[in-house]
Amino acid sequence: MKKTMISLALLIGLAGMQCESSFAQQKIRAEKIGSRIDIHIGNLFFTSYRFDSNEKYPFFYPVNGPSGASVSSMRNGTYPHHSSLFFGCDMVNGGNYWQEGLDRGQIVSLRAEIEQVDEFTVVIHNENIWTRPGAKAPIKDIRKITVTSSSKDIFQIDFDVTMEMLENVTIKKTNHSLFSGRMDPDLSVVNGGTMINAEGDRGEKDTFGKPSPWIDFYGPRGSGIEGMAIIQHPSNDWYPSPWFTRDYGFFSPTPMYWPEDDKETVLEKGEKVTLRYRVLVHAGDHQGAGIAKHFEDYKGQ
Repeated sequence: MKKTMISLALLIGLAGMQCESSFAQQKIRAEKIGSRIDIHIGNLFFTSYRFDSNEKYPFFYPVNGPSGASVSSMRNGTYPHHSSLFFGCDMVNGGNYWQEGLDRGQIVSLRAEIEQVDEFTVVIHNENIWTRPGAKAPIKDIRKITVTSSSKDIFQIDFDVTMEMLENVTIKKTNHSLFSGRMDPDLSVVNGGTMINAEGDRGEKDTFGKPSPWIDFYGPRGSGIEGMAIIQHPSNDWYPSPWFTRDYGFFSPTPMYWPEDDKETVLEKGEKVTLRYRVLVHAGDHQGAGIAKHFEDYKGQ
């Protein structure tokens, strides 16, 4: 009887240790290698932030989930301008800072530096200029990218960007604008995945063009579920932006596609616009990952 009680206590203790470890912060480290910054969470390679001079814009790829496989996709023949997880914009003063063709416009990294805040937090400071041949640069942007992980099942990127208008800027109506994610095809709705917003609407048909604080996109992976959520911060201009969504795996809170009265978006020289987004790469579905709770926490930050 005594031996049984000891064994039971040991099992309870081990279970408690496993539960505690699943909610433990993960150590983060980053390394700059040429024109990319590699980020590791615990023993797992998480992502590379890439800013090569021959790329259209800086972007993250891969974006690996807790399984070690990427939840994002890096371009294809039909949509070569979808680079995983990225920030850009079309129709800016006649330039294109989104689709392929560097001569049409390019977001060029001027500096990218790593700040190791503590063993659990890495910050990337990145400054960029929006440029194209034969035209004045319309925008400079400064990005603060903070990577943390509250447990082994969820990885977090806080993407804060301040755009400064170097000229009077006119952005025509476009579906190609601002922060965007392209999911791995295996996780897409057309292949059995789920796309759901904060109101519980699902799929392209019910989420397209609807304002919502967040969308989560996830699907089966091996014996489990894995996905990526994008959250808009309430302090953002145009919050909550309507979403441009596709069942094949694209989602973006993109205000430039639904301007009031279909007018152009006009920003004056010297004006600054700060936008904040939180990306959660997670195991489980939106309920298991607690996306709604994460949004409530984010609102107060």
